[in-house]
Amino acid sequence: MAEYKRPGSEVEFQQNFAQKKPLMNASEAFYESSRCLFCYDAPCIKACPTGIDIPLFIKQINTGNTTGAAQTIYDSNWLGNACGKVCPTEVLCEGACVHTHQDVPVIQIGRLQNYATQNAISEGKKLFKTNSADKGRVAIIGSGPAGLACAAELSVLGYSVDIFEASSKPSGLTVYGIAPYKITNKEVLDEVAYLQSQLGFNIHYEHGITSKEQLDELEEQYDAIFLGIGMGPTSELGIQGEKLKGVTGAVEFIRELRMRHSNIHVPDRVIIIGGGNTAMDAGSEAARMGAKEVTLAYRRDKSGMKAYDFEYKLMISSGVDSLFNVQPIVILGEDKVEGVQFIRTEIKEGKLCHIEGSEFDMECDMVIKANGQTKYSAFLELIDGLQLGRSNTISVDENNYQTDNPKYFAGGDAVNGGAEVVNAAFEGKSAAIGIHNYLSNKQ
Repeated sequence: MAEYKRPGSEVEFQQNFAQKKPLMNASEAFYESSRCLFCYDAPCIKACPTGIDIPLFIKQINTGNTTGAAQTIYDSNWLGNACGKVCPTEVLCEGACVHTHQDVPVIQIGRLQNYATQNAISEGKKLFKTNSADKGRVAIIGSGPAGLACAAELSVLGYSVDIFEASSKPSGLTVYGIAPYKITNKEVLDEVAYLQSQLGFNIHYEHGITSKEQLDELEEQYDAIFLGIGMGPTSELGIQGEKLKGVTGAVEFIRELRMRHSNIHVPDRVIIIGGGNTAMDAGSEAARMGAKEVTLAYRRDKSGMKAYDFEYKLMISSGVDSLFNVQPIVILGEDKVEGVQFIRTEIKEGKLCHIEGSEFDMECDMVIKANGQTKYSAFLELIDGLQLGRSNTISVDENNYQTDNPKYFAGGDAVNGGAEVVNAAFEGKSAAIGIHNYLSNKQ
C-alpha cells in the first residue's frame, strides 16, 4: 500500500495525485493501437454509451491520422477528451474488449482516446463546421457535461446558445466533483475553451437561475430551455453531531480539494461514510493528502457497495482501511468531531437490521459523508407543468429528453440520478437533437 506525505506545495500535491491515465506519447500510441484487432461488430462500441466507433479511431491513430481520430471521437461524444480520462473504461469499452478472453492486456482505449483529442486541442485543430445561428435561441441552465454537449450539438445544428452557470468555472462535475488523479482542471478547461472557440456558444458565469422571475424571462427570450442542473449538496445523515466542525460532505470535500490543492489541511484520522464511487474517491484523496488513518465505513457488506471494484481496489492501494456492516448512529464531540459511534448490522429476511448491544466508538478528527446528494426539487417546482419522477429526478421522454412542459428538455444527473460523465454527454447531445426536431416541427 502507498504511504503519502502531507503535500506542502503544488509540486508535492501533483506528485501525490499523479494522473491515473497519463498522456501517451506518439510511440506509445502507435504501439498500443497496433494491438487492436479492429473487430467487426466490435463489442467496445456497444459498451460505449455514446457509441464512438472505437476500432475506426484506433485505426486512424495507427495510420498517423490523429486528427481524423479526434474527429471520429467528437462526432459521437462532445466531451471526448474528458471521457478518455474519467470514464470507467474498465467496465465499459475496455471491459468489453475481446482481449479480456485472452491472456493479454486489453487495449488502453481511454488513453488512446485522450491521446487523439488532446492532440487536436493542443494544436487547435479545426474539426467542426457550424451553420449560421439563425434557427432559434436556446438557453441552457448549467455548464456540466450534459449542458456542454447540448450546447455543442445545437451550435452545429445552427442555433444560438447561451449557457447560464452559477459557478465561476464551467463543466460542473468534471471540474468540481472528480478526483484530481483522474483529470486536471487544465485539461477540462482547455477542452471547454476548444469547443467554445470553434462552435461559438456563450457561457455566462456566476449567473445562476434560481427564481420564477428568471425562468419567466428565459421562456420569453428563448425558443427552448435545457436543464443540466446536476444534483445538489451531500444529503444529511439525520444523526446527532452532524453539524460539528470537521464533518463535511464528500462532494464538498472533493470540490474544495480540486480548487485549493495543497492549501487545504486534512487531519490525521478520517472516517468516510458510504459505499459508492464518490466514497472511494474521498478515501483515496484523504490518504493522498497525508492522513495517517483513513477508514471507509459502510452499513452493508462489501458485495453491497455500489462502487466499482477497481475503484475500491484503488482506494485500498492508497492506504485506506475498510469497515463493513456498521452504521453511524452518533457523531461524537462537543465543538468539533472527536469520533463516531457505530452499531453493527446484519441482513434479516432481506432487511438491514441493527445488532442490539453491538455499539462501539471509533475516534477520528474528520468525518466525510458520502451518502448521496440532494436534488434541486424546490427549483424544479418553479417550472410550470414539470413532472418529477422517482427520487425527485426530472421525468423525460427517453426518445428526445423532453419534459412534460414541452419547452423544457433535460439530461445528466438531474434526470438519471447520478451516472457517469459519458452518460451526461450522451443525454445532452440527444436532447439537442430532440430540441432541433421539436422546433423544426413547430415551424
